Amino acid sequence: MRKLILVVWLLIPVAALAYHYGPGQERLRLDDVADLLERADAHAAAEEWVEAEELYSSALEQLPKEHVAELRSVRLQRAKAQMLCSQLPEARRDLEELVDELEQDAKADATVLFEARDALANAQYYMTWLMRLEGLPRVRWEPEVEASRQNYRLLAQVADESGRSDRALQSRENLEAAIRLARMDLGELQGLPLPSQ
Repeated sequence: MRKLILVVWLLIPVAALAYHYGPGQERLRLDDVADLLERADAHAAAEEWVEAEELYSSALEQLPKEHVAELRSVRLQRAKAQMLCSQLPEARRDLEELVDELEQDAKADATVLFEARDALANAQYYMTWLMRLEGLPRVRWEPEVEASRQNYRLLAQVADESGRSDRALQSRENLEAAIRLARMDLGELQGLPLPSQ
């Protein structure tokens, strides 16, 4: 009996080491990701967008690929930070990919899809604004503002169907702003301050 107890006692450190160097490594990595996300959220709350974007990017690199829902949420937060730190084209491209991916997945979180589509519509709206200020021809910026309008209209419809009247109202106001942007004369547009998030 003593030998059995001694063998079990000696195997405890071996089991602990096996766990530490096996499944424990993923736990450590997930702890590191959680710390990065906490710091990124703190920077975002303080409106320190460059630091937040860098931390969200680091978290994305370390997050295991099988954590699909978490990856999508972090991608959304990173894109929002990118929009606010002068990386609008990259954010718009990432949001378009994310929305396409979420639409194709029947199990995707509807809230994340709604927020990603809203951020994409905002990115398209701001891209249109910048394209117009750069003096690009209508054939270049019109598809962008049309995509923004369609997304805002869809968001208002989805919010109405889910009973979220506050979100539906916000989406309708954004839809009207997109329509005004498309109809606005360039001289009038140049006299306005750049829109903010």
